[in-house]
Amino acid sequence: MGIVVEYNPDLALRDHSEFTRGRRNREECVPKQLTAGRVYAFAKLGQRNYWLMGEIPLLVTHGDQKLGLPIASIQILEATHRLRGGSVWTVGKYKVIEVYKPGDKTIHFNGFAKTHS
Repeated sequence: MGIVVEYNPDLALRDHSEFTRGRRNREECVPKQLTAGRVYAFAKLGQRNYWLMGEIPLLVTHGDQKLGLPIASIQILEATHRLRGGSVWTVGKYKVIEVYKPGDKTIHFNGFAKTHS
C-alpha cells in the first residue's frame, strides 16, 4: 500500500456559489470578493503539495479536473495535512497578490513562472 500524494502547480477552488448553496465548506471555495493583499483559508480533499516559494495561479474548478483560467495570483503561506471525518485534507492559508479582471485571457503564468505583473 502506498501513500497517495498529489503535487499541484495551482490552487483550484470551487465557485463561491457552491458554499452559498450549502454544497461545500467556505474554505473549499473562492471567496465572494477577492482582495489583493488579503489572506484567506483554503481546504482541499486529499494529501497535496504546493509550491511555497513564489506566486501560483488561483483557479476555479468545476470538478473532474475541469479548470477555469487563473482569476488571481497568490502565494501559499502554509499548508498542513489533517484527518477530517476519516479522510486526509490539506488545509492552509494563501495571500492574494493580484486579482485579474473577469474574462481576462492574458497568459499570466508559464508553468511556475509568472509572465508579468
